[in-house]
Amino acid sequence: MGNTVFDVLNKQLGEQIESAQKHLTGGACQNHSEYREVVGLIRGLEASVTAVTDLSRRYMEEDDD
Repeated sequence: MGNTVFDVLNKQLGEQIESAQKHLTGGACQNHSEYREVVGLIRGLEASVTAVTDLSRRYMEEDDD
């Protein structure tokens, strides 16, 4: 089966998470405020991945009916 819009979206979100994690672990944050901002971004992106994955699963289940 080819890539669905859900797969493409999850891939893009994953790439953004990876980029933010590299920024964080690379010591690029200049202060605590920036650190908190990046951590919040990662949490939000991870929540988005969960939402897209759940939506994809529900969509596929409906398609099976």
